[in-house]
Amino acid sequence: MSEKATLQIGDKHYDLDVFTGTENEKCIDIQELRSKSGYITMDPGYGNTGSCYSSITYVDGTNGILRYRGYPIEQVAEQATFVEIAYLILYGELPQESERKVFSAALNEHAALHTNLEHHFSGFPKDAPPMAILSAMLNLVACFHPEVLEVHSEGPEFDKTAALLLSKVRTISAFAYRMATGKPFNHPNPHLSYCSNFLHMMFSEPYKEYIASPVVERAMNLFFVLHADHEQNCSTSTVRVVGSSRANLFSSVAAGVCALWGPLHGGANAGVIKMLEDIKASGRPLTYYIEKAKDKNSGFRLMGFGHRVYKNFDPRSIILKKQVHEVLHELNLDDSLLEIALELEAAILNDDYFLSRHLYPNVDFYSGILLRAIGIPLNMYTVMFAIGRMPGWISNWKELLQHDQRISRPRQIYTGYTERPFVPIEQR
Repeated sequence: MSEKATLQIGDKHYDLDVFTGTENEKCIDIQELRSKSGYITMDPGYGNTGSCYSSITYVDGTNGILRYRGYPIEQVAEQATFVEIAYLILYGELPQESERKVFSAALNEHAALHTNLEHHFSGFPKDAPPMAILSAMLNLVACFHPEVLEVHSEGPEFDKTAALLLSKVRTISAFAYRMATGKPFNHPNPHLSYCSNFLHMMFSEPYKEYIASPVVERAMNLFFVLHADHEQNCSTSTVRVVGSSRANLFSSVAAGVCALWGPLHGGANAGVIKMLEDIKASGRPLTYYIEKAKDKNSGFRLMGFGHRVYKNFDPRSIILKKQVHEVLHELNLDDSLLEIALELEAAILNDDYFLSRHLYPNVDFYSGILLRAIGIPLNMYTVMFAIGRMPGWISNWKELLQHDQRISRPRQIYTGYTERPFVPIEQR
């Protein structure tokens, strides 16, 4: 007999099913509550509301656990490439060597953009936000591949659509950067790996081809792997909401890009660098800002510390911290902003105020430093996040179709006027 929860409202009792997930997470199923009782639940921001059943990613914020399809993030980050992890998240299992080769070949095949698409970049203002360009161009790409407008959650049609999206998102991103800097486009090189190809399209010049060092290529891979999925965050939930209307994959993901654009979501890593720039420009010592962060009335907060989900530590930050130091050592950078970041990190990790409140550096703190070290411009940081998160968005869209999830339609509690008569304009 399944477990039940009983809700008492006045003198009436309502039995509700209790569901237990594979990691012993428990939820009370309220899908029939309104039809049974006339009541709905209220949870602004959905902080305690389960919107779906999913087998993609498991997050335990209390214990600092993140797993993709059951594999701990510490293991996949150490041993896997982004292409392998994208395959894992999309299809549920790590690829065999033959499967990996086929998948990589599909990504290479679909990397180039239609020539007519390239002309569209010139229609954007030079200072157009890259995230706006990315969202617009994703919808535009779909117009050049009408077959992707059909909704398929499996089979060769889905495989092609997923490969198209995963491959072209990096090309669009790199072209947006080149357009903004007034430089010619670098076309994809099929002989390079996923990450090296992206860096080539970003940074190669007619007089000098950019060849990523193993350390930089590894860092780029790691950044994408650590951002590949993160359960039902704002942008992933947006992709699911849009996809629940049976919108095609490209339009659903384009909506996810817009959600990620927000400074409270994907813009946080850029916020870290902006904070460091402000600290540098002020000339004040770090202790001034640390004390200011402790003052609840100051309105100042340190960007890149603490996390909405992780209450003790962000496992991704521990992995990325090591990579940051390796990249800085490899590139031997003389960057005062990075020096401030490292000093701030050391100060926070030795301050009981922050440690007692579990305000450790999170993934955004280290990813901002890492992207700066690699040479990624600040306005491209959230775009990098979007490239990495693409496997998770695609997989969540696929999963909701496979579950035949009904269209998302939250309820509300109305707090406006009660009924009142319309007053003709001459009587107002």
